[in-house]
Amino acid sequence: MKEKLVDYTNNYKRTIFTWSLYDFANQPYPTIIITFVYSSFFTHDLAKGYANADSLWLFAISICAIIIALLSPLMGAIADRSGYRKTYLISCTWICILSSIFLYFPMQGQIFSALLLVVISNAAFEMGQVFCNSYLPDIAPKEKIGRISGYGWSLGYLGGLIALTVCLLVFYFPSNPVNPFTGNFLNKETFEHVRAMPIFIAIWFAVFSLPTFIFLKDRKIDRTKKVSIKKSYYELIKTFKEIKKYKNIVRFLIGRMLYNDAILTIFSFGGIYAREKFGWDIEMVLIFGIGLNIAAGIGAFVFGFLDDRLGAKRTIQISNYAIFIAVMIAVLASSENWFWVAGIIMGIASGPNQSASRSLMGRIIPKEKTNEFYGFYAFSGKATSFAGFLLLSIMILITGSQEIGMLVVSLLLIGGIYILSKVDDQAKQEI
Repeated sequence: MKEKLVDYTNNYKRTIFTWSLYDFANQPYPTIIITFVYSSFFTHDLAKGYANADSLWLFAISICAIIIALLSPLMGAIADRSGYRKTYLISCTWICILSSIFLYFPMQGQIFSALLLVVISNAAFEMGQVFCNSYLPDIAPKEKIGRISGYGWSLGYLGGLIALTVCLLVFYFPSNPVNPFTGNFLNKETFEHVRAMPIFIAIWFAVFSLPTFIFLKDRKIDRTKKVSIKKSYYELIKTFKEIKKYKNIVRFLIGRMLYNDAILTIFSFGGIYAREKFGWDIEMVLIFGIGLNIAAGIGAFVFGFLDDRLGAKRTIQISNYAIFIAVMIAVLASSENWFWVAGIIMGIASGPNQSASRSLMGRIIPKEKTNEFYGFYAFSGKATSFAGFLLLSIMILITGSQEIGMLVVSLLLIGGIYILSKVDDQAKQEI
């Protein structure tokens, strides 16, 4: 199958902006649904009366992680062979959008329909990330890949910040909030003001992802040859068998698997943890989320430049150590002020961690297997992430302590730091 690379030097700025805009479009989804608002709403309100509601939420996220771990490498291989990368990106986006809209309907007690929609929407969101990330090595010169990845993440956090602010001012603060889509009042007694937030997020995602779909060009691939899932599966198996050729990449993916699991678990549990420990309501969780997104956006933007100067590996390690310190502060925090300190440190460090991880992957992968290796990248981010959530859930069930659960999960972070130290980030792309 002949492949022609698109010349992205034409309309270079537009290309970078429209690619980054997808991060701006999609970031409100994990911010509102997974991390801060809907997760805490589910455990404290929607699942009220159910024992271990936090464990149920963690279990659902674990299932989603398993789905992504199984599908992402295969879908990456299919995208490489078929040339329909943008088609898959659009499809995943709209599955996420539609399932998010339906999150409005589950009422108090209808927890399993809510969890099913969360699994579907989050799996689609993560699969979309596979295809979006795979554009990075195509559009970015190697010497600028760090800052461009940083642009995307910082713009994403800006999107999350704006969305959080709108949710706070439009849906939560007013005593009688008006539904901006219908003009009717939202009933706070049935939590309609919170259930309407996923609809707002879905509309946001639909609107701001359009420029990416319209203007971002894809590789030109000869599509006269039939591409089947079976052939893509065999290609994937072949890549697995040849993986020993990519030892440096494998070390990075394993290291990322561990530190990313820890970060995802801790972040996803942050809103629930704050409500349980300090008795915060959704208003405080939203304000906390705004603070974290400001910090994360600044961190992703600034460290994007440092990534190109210090190297992606060093940037990741700095952020990993900072996140570990933040976890210790959060666990030991005796007051809300110290928890805020931990949150700000976590926010500043998480942005460059994700950004530099994406850019390091783009630096060391073979270009002819871009989508496939970004499928493995997603795989490394999700293959054991269910273990992090399950580990946290089990520790909470056994000890009754969220603090002990978070301490145990943070050990994954230490393992990731050690393995990443063995990665040669100066190595040329392996072939």
